[in-house]
Amino acid sequence: MTIPLLQPALRDDMEAVDRVLREALHSNVALIQQVAEYIIAGGGKRLRPALLLLTAQACGYRGTHHHTLAAVVEMIHTATLLHDDVVDESSLRRGHATANAMFGNAASVLVGDFLYSRAFQLMVTADSVAVLKILSDATNVIAEGEVLQLLNSGDPDVDEQSYLAVIRRKTAKLFEAAARLGAVLGHAGPEIEDSLARYGMHLGTAFQLIDDVLDYTGDHAAMGKNPGDDLAEGKATLPLIRALDTGSPEEVALIRRALENRNLGEFAAVLAVLHRTGALDYARKCAETESGLAAECLATLPSTSYREVLLELSAFAVARSF
Repeated sequence: MTIPLLQPALRDDMEAVDRVLREALHSNVALIQQVAEYIIAGGGKRLRPALLLLTAQACGYRGTHHHTLAAVVEMIHTATLLHDDVVDESSLRRGHATANAMFGNAASVLVGDFLYSRAFQLMVTADSVAVLKILSDATNVIAEGEVLQLLNSGDPDVDEQSYLAVIRRKTAKLFEAAARLGAVLGHAGPEIEDSLARYGMHLGTAFQLIDDVLDYTGDHAAMGKNPGDDLAEGKATLPLIRALDTGSPEEVALIRRALENRNLGEFAAVLAVLHRTGALDYARKCAETESGLAAECLATLPSTSYREVLLELSAFAVARSF
């Protein structure tokens, strides 16, 4: 499910990425093949590979390595989702049963490991030390973010800065890496490379903050996940952190109890507090700030249709409903 605004610019490229994915995920081990095909069929927005494709084209790249590296980025992302769903005991993603719900935790973890190792096999084909460094560093930082999130689970005392530090590692880092890779492939130079990396970081942060809001207010059929998943998993996301900072003693006690007990039964009461305190609007405004910062980072790029799509993508990050 590619985001509609990306389809005209990237239709052929995304088809090429999907071909790379299908070839790369082929295995003679039947269970790996079965789980991999299930994951591919499950779709997803393919946002991170699209970001790499767009930035590479915006920097004038002509070749095919961007297809391979876009597939690598999607494989790393998918591996993190497989592991996340096991840790969070999730049963639904993108409107379908999660791989762990279908095939069990052990299969999900091991196929996630297969995706990581296959991704590293593919990334060396670019024959670039810079590419290897960007992707290996990103993978390590993402793992740190996953551990930090686990440590924060069920903790109502997580503050805003600590939370932002987690999502910049866990979510935004792969956006940052994807955007930087496009610049590296296009030999854009250090200034544009750094600008695009910052674009990716701000864009990824904005997407995650809007995800935080949509977990409480979104169309959950469109989102393809259960309502209140974050609360049920004990995640103190930005709306809850803001409400804990600004709510009455009774409201604070309610949210702390719901987080510590991972109590989805108090979802409606917690949602009412988020509305009363303006916490959802606060999180959305923070996302809008990140989106604006992302757009500013594109000033160093030459004016092309790909730059315009990147600008549209920064606006879409906060306007979306899925």
